[in-house]
Amino acid sequence: MDSTPNPFVIDRRKFLAAAGIVTAAVAVPDSSFALEGSPSPYPQSADPLPADKLRKIPIGVFDPAFPDLTLDELLAKYNALGVEAAEIGTGGYPGNKHCPLDELIADPAKAKAWRKKFDDHNILLATLSCHGNPVHPDPKIAARDDKTFRNTVLLAEQVGVKVIVGFSGCPGGAPGDTMPNWATYRWPPEYAQVLDWQWNEKVIPYWKDAAKFARDHGIHRIAFEMHPGFVVYNPRTLMRLREAVGEEIGANCDLSHLFWQGCNPIEVIRFLGKQNAIFHAHMKDTVMFPENVARYGVLNFAFDPKDLPQASETFRAVGYGHGSGLWKEIVRTYMEVGYDGILSVENEDPILNPEQGVQRALFVLKNVREELLNPPSGHNAIPR
Repeated sequence: MDSTPNPFVIDRRKFLAAAGIVTAAVAVPDSSFALEGSPSPYPQSADPLPADKLRKIPIGVFDPAFPDLTLDELLAKYNALGVEAAEIGTGGYPGNKHCPLDELIADPAKAKAWRKKFDDHNILLATLSCHGNPVHPDPKIAARDDKTFRNTVLLAEQVGVKVIVGFSGCPGGAPGDTMPNWATYRWPPEYAQVLDWQWNEKVIPYWKDAAKFARDHGIHRIAFEMHPGFVVYNPRTLMRLREAVGEEIGANCDLSHLFWQGCNPIEVIRFLGKQNAIFHAHMKDTVMFPENVARYGVLNFAFDPKDLPQASETFRAVGYGHGSGLWKEIVRTYMEVGYDGILSVENEDPILNPEQGVQRALFVLKNVREELLNPPSGHNAIPR
């Protein structure tokens, strides 16, 4: 048996003692202030989970974090990091660096060999991701992203993957538009017309047809990331589309987009979990800057480090926006609702380099999972 120590699982007492420093200040380049983890406003449970709810949810990584690696190098990297599962981009915004989609669906032998690489490295191939905009008002873009979605379905059928991750998309605001129009508010009245036209004429008809295609090929889980800029951007819009299209529609529950919208992550997981609507879960944090939120509101997101001094919030690696106590409660709640997917680390941290962001997210997630599965005597409570 390999006796090499795992660098991502440390002594539990040391972890609890050190957990607070995960959200310690990190210098922002070219600015005069530091980022600090936001204090958790969410209630946390001191009750241990019943034994029948405990599950070692696999922890994976979404592959765009390592765009410069070949697939073989990526899988070797995952093994070195202790990654247990993979989410692989097939095209669209994530690209398809590690998945030559057209080649694989054209040649079943190639697809089988591609899948075998994951098995040989003991990595669960959990999801295929094709985030795009198949209802884009530009017909060429819509056709491209629709083709990517359908080809991803075909590959998933070939290699035995059950979950496809993506976006709902966003149409224009009226016939003849050339750019998407993200409307969220039904006033002035023109915006009500925009929303009704988008949903009734574009989004619902497209996804009814796309869900049928997926269903016909044995795929029953299409996981939408609830992302600003698309018609599905929060749990309510997700459930609206699910109710209109069918139970093939569910969530990629990426809480980083919901923190800044004011959602309680625990309530979101319970709400969607009760309806068996959580198909995938991205692990990414968001840090809020209270002074800028007070001054500018929450619709003031930044991605570039040079914009952070004026930002109200930005993405961070897990543990750099909210403390390990909340992330332990999040993982606990996924167990509580019977979530049967993976915890997929997505790195979009504008400060840490990709490998640092992935490593630090894995550190937090593996340790809070261990605390839940094997709580030390007298330490059942979630650390504050």
